[in-house]
Amino acid sequence: MDEIKDRVAAVVVTYNRAEMLRQCLMSLQKQTMPCDILVVDNASTDDTQALVQRAAQHDASIFYRNTGENLGGAGGFNFGMRWAVEAGYAFVWVMDDDCFPEPVSLEKLLDADRLLQGEYGWLSSVALWMDGRECRMNRPKIKKNFYDRIELLRDGILLAEQATFVSLFLKAETIRAVGLPVKEFFIWGDDIEYTRRITIREKMPCYVVGQSRVIHAMKNNSGSNLAVDSVERLGRYKLAFRNEAYIYRREGAKGIAYYIAKRGRDFLWVLTRAKDHRLKRLGVLLCGVGKGLAFYPKQERI
Repeated sequence: MDEIKDRVAAVVVTYNRAEMLRQCLMSLQKQTMPCDILVVDNASTDDTQALVQRAAQHDASIFYRNTGENLGGAGGFNFGMRWAVEAGYAFVWVMDDDCFPEPVSLEKLLDADRLLQGEYGWLSSVALWMDGRECRMNRPKIKKNFYDRIELLRDGILLAEQATFVSLFLKAETIRAVGLPVKEFFIWGDDIEYTRRITIREKMPCYVVGQSRVIHAMKNNSGSNLAVDSVERLGRYKLAFRNEAYIYRREGAKGIAYYIAKRGRDFLWVLTRAKDHRLKRLGVLLCGVGKGLAFYPKQERI
């Protein structure tokens, strides 16, 4: 990690997906602009560690740390972003292990950084699915007043309100100012909370960079929907509903009203669209909302 001032750290969080991680590392090694690669292993039990160690023998820009236990995506990003900032990197580029950036992805993010003269909270790439269509799980929320920066449209840059950790680019100074992702979220919603914390609470302008694209190699290109998702995945929704209660409660009356409306929609969808396990799905909904009422995690700072 010599001479890392002004360098980019790509933080990749992984768990038991060695083959996905291998492809992610290859994509990062093909970037037209250099970056160090910090692999955060959530205590994988497959051959992830051996894979990274082999890769690091041939590429001095790859570094590895094992968290010692599965911290979930939220804990992994908390761990990795702290690692990158404390190591002295100027920029932190975060992603999951199933995120495969196009060769110019980082270059376009750095171009946007220069164009905006560093005046932003975060920059997000555009996430595509494996067939080239948009990845529905990673659709960013564009701000209604994006036309206020009409001069940026020719460069494919749009004002945005929220995005995901599937290729999010930040300055280390921003992370120091706003803190780290909430590790207690474990999974689902940590990126929404973090990006909204920066745009809404800290009132920093943030952007989607249309020329920076990544492939998100999800098994299915579908969003989250309690009414139709497989019964094996229902447990995740308890965390999602709990975490969202925290997110929108912090945004005042408007946020609370939005959360209530969203959960009401979920309730109706389960009643009208679910083909099986209606009672179980409703139980997940009520349990998640109930847990959210008493969920007050801490926001860590560096």
